[in-house]
Amino acid sequence: MDLRQLRHFVALADYRGFVRAADAVNLSQPAFSRSIQTLERDLDCTLVERGSREFRLTGQGQLVLQHARRLLAGSQTLHSELLQYNGLEGGELSFGSGPYPAQLLVPEALAQFINDHPLIRTRFHLADWEQLGIWLKEQQIEFFVADSRYFVDDPRYQVQLLRRRRGRFFCRAGHPLADLGSLALSTLLDYPVAGTRIPPMIRKILARTQGVEDFVTTVECAQFDAIRRVVARSDAVGLATEESLAEWVASGEIKLLSFTDMDTREEDLLLRYGIVSRAGDSLTPAARAMIDTILRVDQQLLTSHP
Repeated sequence: MDLRQLRHFVALADYRGFVRAADAVNLSQPAFSRSIQTLERDLDCTLVERGSREFRLTGQGQLVLQHARRLLAGSQTLHSELLQYNGLEGGELSFGSGPYPAQLLVPEALAQFINDHPLIRTRFHLADWEQLGIWLKEQQIEFFVADSRYFVDDPRYQVQLLRRRRGRFFCRAGHPLADLGSLALSTLLDYPVAGTRIPPMIRKILARTQGVEDFVTTVECAQFDAIRRVVARSDAVGLATEESLAEWVASGEIKLLSFTDMDTREEDLLLRYGIVSRAGDSLTPAARAMIDTILRVDQQLLTSHP
């Protein structure tokens, strides 16, 4: 067994088929199949259910996949740390971000980071907090920036808290609700709502205020720009952080909505941004430098987006 074979197996699991996986790693299908078969022989187990119509890993395959991801991530981390041992002159950094930090905070920090460290190859992955937690656990990323309320009290994680952000409902200019002043939150029951995945605690407060069993978005998407475009071209009402909306509010493209029965400054309604990493793990120099940059930019944004 070697790392090359493990990379091939991870590709097979990710692309869910031999043809696409072989193409992704630039191998012919026969050569790729031989690599997987060799790995199965070395491990003395069957990794893929070949008799099934749908692609499916065996139970042993699922176990090997978990360890393969960790081994490959550890190999990449070792390589990056060695390259960065005498300074940030190379290597890779992989981290994650929730949709709203990815709108302003993370790009601003990333711009400063690549100016300071242009030789670091950086990847940031966008997802909701739950998916980011899975990637962190699987060591596919070193840390992530997102709503951290479900990680703060978990001893498996280390959390560096950032400023809390205020969420706001918004609509396009010209929307039937745009110029009505303060509304009852139940007014939104007559319109589609578009947003990212909402933390259960916030969803519960919104549902209670509306007088319904659950607050459910009509359109759920991890891409803020997609949400904004849907809202700009329909009668849907969006939900995002006030900070992420500032540019389009200033241009007049969208309108912020206010409600008589909900205070968006209520503590439990604020998004609790944090930088989440695995407790006890040492971060690469690049990850530490990126985190320092995010912390610095978080304070810089306080003056322009209080």
